[in-house]
This record gives sequence, C-alpha cells and structure tokens, in this order.
Amino acid sequence: MKFFVSVALFFLFLNCFATAQTLIQDSCKTAAAKDPTLNYDFCVQSLEQDPQSKTATTLKGLVLASTTNAESKTTNVKGIVETILKNKTYPPGSESALSTCVELYDDANNSLNEALMNVKSGDYKSANIDLSAALDEPGTCEDGFKETHEKSPVTNENNDLFQKILIPLAFTNML
Repeated sequence: MKFFVSVALFFLFLNCFATAQTLIQDSCKTAAAKDPTLNYDFCVQSLEQDPQSKTATTLKGLVLASTTNAESKTTNVKGIVETILKNKTYPPGSESALSTCVELYDDANNSLNEALMNVKSGDYKSANIDLSAALDEPGTCEDGFKETHEKSPVTNENNDLFQKILIPLAFTNML
C-alpha cells in the first residue's frame, strides 16, 4: 500500500511541476509577444530557477513569485552598491550617483512591496502602477552615471533588475 501511495504522490508532484513549467513558458511567451522589451529566454530562465515560481499554478501565483524575485534582486543590487561605496572602489566623481542608486533601490523595494499587497488583494491596476514605478529605478540609476560621464559599475545588474521587474509588470497586464 505504501508503494502505491508513493507512486501516486510522485506522479502528482511530476504533474504539478510540468503544469508550472508550462505555465511559466506560456506566460513568458504571451508577455514577450505583448512587450518586446521583455526577453523571453530571461523570463523563462529566471522563473524556472525560482522555487516559488516552479510551484505556481496560476498567473496570479507567478506574479506574486516574480515580484518577490524582483524584490530579492533589488536588495541584492543595493547590497552590491553599498559594498562599492563602503570599500571606495568606484570611479572618481561617481559617489553621488552610487548614493542615489541606493535610494532608488529603496524606492523600488517599497514599490514592489506595495505591488505584492495589491496583487494579493486583487487590485491589479494599483499593482501595475507600483511595478511601473519600480521599473523606472534601474534606468534612473544608470542615468546618474551618464551625468557624471563615468561608467556605472552595476550596469549588468541594473539590466537584469529591469528584466526581473518587467516580468511581473507584463504579467499583471495579462490579468
């Protein structure tokens, strides 16, 4: 009897994983078709690497997971910039731009937190506004370096962050 229960649970788990994988691929495909700035491969890879996304069974579940994922990435990039500032390993004249980036990442995280609350309550319009606000922050950070004529030490991280925030934004447009 234990054997049959184990086999049944295994196939149930396998089915859930296949369903989540299909949900991820289909959602990323639809979102990328509607928004050409969203990179389909990045979307799928990002979500398939996230345990919470892999267990999502609805688009709302993917929005929650991808927003949490974006929040985590924002915190990570903020930590990188804070380390650069602490260790003074930045190009001359870019300290102000880096400090501004830290503030922008805080703003992005606040917006992402608001988006999470709004998605949970079913207020997708407000979530969309919050996600749009968060989406502006990596680009605004990069713009600060253009003003100083210095190369940003976090361009790659900001590009990834932009994509990570764009995923739940594109998904909320589908709800």
